[in-house]
Amino acid sequence: MRSWSSPDIPLLGDLGLGVGPVVQVHDTATGRLRPSDPSGSARLYVCGITPYDATHMGHASTYLAFDLLQRAWRDHGLDVDYTQNVTDVDDPLLERALATGIDWSDLAEREIELFRQDMTALRIIAPANYVGAVETIDLVVSLIDKLDAAGAVYRVDDDLYFDVHADAGFGAVSGLDEQAMLQIFPERGGDPARAGKKHPLDCLLWQAERPGEPSWETRLGRGRPGWHVECAAIALEHLGTAFDVQGGGSDLVFPHHEMSASEATVVTHEPFAQAYVHAGMVGFEGEKMSKSKGNLVLVSALRAAGHDPMAIRLALLAHHYRSDWEWFDDEIAKAEVRLAAWRDAVSRPLAPAGADLLRAVRTAMADDLDAPAALAAIDTWAADDSAADPQAGRTARTAIDALLGVAL
Repeated sequence: MRSWSSPDIPLLGDLGLGVGPVVQVHDTATGRLRPSDPSGSARLYVCGITPYDATHMGHASTYLAFDLLQRAWRDHGLDVDYTQNVTDVDDPLLERALATGIDWSDLAEREIELFRQDMTALRIIAPANYVGAVETIDLVVSLIDKLDAAGAVYRVDDDLYFDVHADAGFGAVSGLDEQAMLQIFPERGGDPARAGKKHPLDCLLWQAERPGEPSWETRLGRGRPGWHVECAAIALEHLGTAFDVQGGGSDLVFPHHEMSASEATVVTHEPFAQAYVHAGMVGFEGEKMSKSKGNLVLVSALRAAGHDPMAIRLALLAHHYRSDWEWFDDEIAKAEVRLAAWRDAVSRPLAPAGADLLRAVRTAMADDLDAPAALAAIDTWAADDSAADPQAGRTARTAIDALLGVAL
């Protein structure tokens, strides 16, 4: 699948500005900060959209978080191997297509293209591998075959299920006990009450053909893949085992990331990822912002209203990526004021020392991508009119672009 165009990112080391420190990220599985300092290349997998509606601020906040991680890695001198999926066939997409009378594949392509435009406008680094579920049917079938050979697959009617307890470490990603899992599972796509399952938490690997729904002919029979196995197959194919970071929103911790990790581990006998990093949820008027609730603040709508994409990015950066927060209408106005102040500051003939600012921003970003601390440091620098460094504005502009992705 076609990705979008990545922005040009200044490499501060190539400009004589040194390299950034090792970045530490919060690992959901251990509940602790851990350094992420792979040798040579960092491998990142982030779960992508189900394309049945436009990009909202919750999506943008998540993908911005992992854009920041890539920037911190690159500033440390690492190459980044980034893969993202698109769940371009799934129940929510099919339900929206039926409700609107649009062919499901046309709806998916329309929303994927809008997502590309939003990511480009926000200057989000594009994945090297942008992979749709539809184009990975063979990979999924192959992984299910391997799970079957490991004794982890069973049939319910014509559907295939994964025995989650085939993985002795099941539960290690989320840290949830079974009671909590059973409460969350049906809220996030699970079917614990289905008759014929060995255990309520077992998850669907392959859904046999349903009348009026898309399906593919395979050696498993006609059908389509389950959600969790899609990501496991794509990540293993493009990144291998024990890749550096599995990322996504916090609503994916369970069941999605738990199930994907277990499916991969049963086949490979190795860890799926070394760290599980999750972005917080964005709310609106007291509720989680989601397509199902219809309370979306859309990136495309803000752009269409004339708001600078860099102001939208700054509005998101004002919140730590792991925090749950709520969008208010004045978020964008405050971000536009900040953007104007920064642009004015970097345009001054003389400015406070740029090296001090670069050090402060690097320190903040290495500390679990603390964008709000970085923004506060830049605000302080921009408000200081006492210094006399003719190169500081250029250094600041370059650092803000490289580390925060804000073009001034």
